[in-house]
Amino acid sequence: MNDSPRRSPNSNASKGGSPNPNGGKAGKPYRRPKKDPVRILAFEALRAVDERDAYANLVLPPLLRKAREGGNFDARDAALATELVYGTLRRQGTYDAIIAACIDRPLREVDPPVLDVLALGAHQLLGTRIPTHAAVSASVELARVVLGDGRAKFVNAVLRKISADDLDGWLEKVAPSYEDDAEDHLAVVHSHPRWVVSALWDSLGGGRAGIEDLLEADNERPEVTLVARPGRSTTDELLDALGEEGGLPGRWSPYAVRMAEGGEPGALDAVREGRAGVQDEGSQLVAAALANAPLEGRDERWLDGCAGPGGKAALLAALAAGRGAALLASEKQPHRARLVERALAGNPGPYQVIAADGTRPPWLPGSFDRVLVDVPCSGLGALRRRPEARWRRRPEDLEGFAPLQRGLLREALSAVRVGGVVGYATCSPHLAETRIVVEDVLKGRGGAEPVEAEWIDVRPLMPGVAGLGDGPDVQLWPHLHGTDAMYLALLRRTA
Repeated sequence: MNDSPRRSPNSNASKGGSPNPNGGKAGKPYRRPKKDPVRILAFEALRAVDERDAYANLVLPPLLRKAREGGNFDARDAALATELVYGTLRRQGTYDAIIAACIDRPLREVDPPVLDVLALGAHQLLGTRIPTHAAVSASVELARVVLGDGRAKFVNAVLRKISADDLDGWLEKVAPSYEDDAEDHLAVVHSHPRWVVSALWDSLGGGRAGIEDLLEADNERPEVTLVARPGRSTTDELLDALGEEGGLPGRWSPYAVRMAEGGEPGALDAVREGRAGVQDEGSQLVAAALANAPLEGRDERWLDGCAGPGGKAALLAALAAGRGAALLASEKQPHRARLVERALAGNPGPYQVIAADGTRPPWLPGSFDRVLVDVPCSGLGALRRRPEARWRRRPEDLEGFAPLQRGLLREALSAVRVGGVVGYATCSPHLAETRIVVEDVLKGRGGAEPVEAEWIDVRPLMPGVAGLGDGPDVQLWPHLHGTDAMYLALLRRTA
């Protein structure tokens, strides 16, 4: 299994003509399909992800909010809809392989809306505790509502074939053996494109156990982690507001609080007021490490050169304010710059938000003491949160990011004074986006001038965090640290 074989938007092989309102049986009374708001909402979210390349974490909240405002949608409905959407997206590759084994045509010849209904049904059958009869009947009713009676028969036939075995049984049938093709086996079993499996395995190193743990962690629902922004809120305040069963201290970051499953961040005063926010613990560690890196001389001007949507910038601004320093938060896209402005609103210290291109910066060289560039990347480190990204990315995408990442790092090293510190961060563990970028810039590969800078060991700046490797840079991992797979290199400008 290389990439998902499902997409062919012009296909009509599965339509089977116009639906017969009488189900093909003359004289039989027509029964209208039952509209299940939970499954209709899940289907709408999947269609938005497919048709508009939207992200589920952006599409689903407004759909849930609208459903709750309608009055017949409670917390249990919202939880089920969320599980159906994210579970289906995470296991899409596995379910596609199983669906393909149950039909007599290539998967790409089946209409995408039909595939979404089938994948939703497969997840209910193979990935939840919903009884078999309920999963099949609910999926068929959904198909009648959104596809019509004709294609509902196709859905019914396929799901009944799928229901004949459990997930383990199907994996034995559709996945090649590990011995015959290790990467393809892992791709099917753990629902990742083969090239992603290969890239993650190269970055992680080691044997089978580590890569399986990582791929499985990518398919788990991540915890919601809060950040208490220093000088504006505290972890004690957040823990008190959540109660004994509602939250736990963070694992690594002194500013982190982990929410219990089902908690609503927006219900907390500190979050509503911007004194705290939702932020992965890996991102918190990156910002804190840059802020705590040893520095000689002045420490007055900080820069976040790729600040959108504002999480790291808000933490940096709070940390800078505690030392009397000022933060400049720069973001190329104006709409993302506005998100940064909202994230920083109310910060007690001086800060400024601008819309500017970090590869053609408006500031003078040597203007800053600390600089962070969290560069655009493939996002392979956040597949827990954005599972659909694994099916959109292609190996060639990295070639597009490469010049941008190198350009941003070169300009960041130019922006910092001699003796100042630059943090190069990315939410990807792919070697082509992490250490190779830093080494290329420092050595002047690709026709650019070498940059005189030295590595700073990041590991002492993340006290208590185990499994950080040999340094001096750091790669965090979902299965080892419970964070997104954030990468951080710290560099001190020497000339």
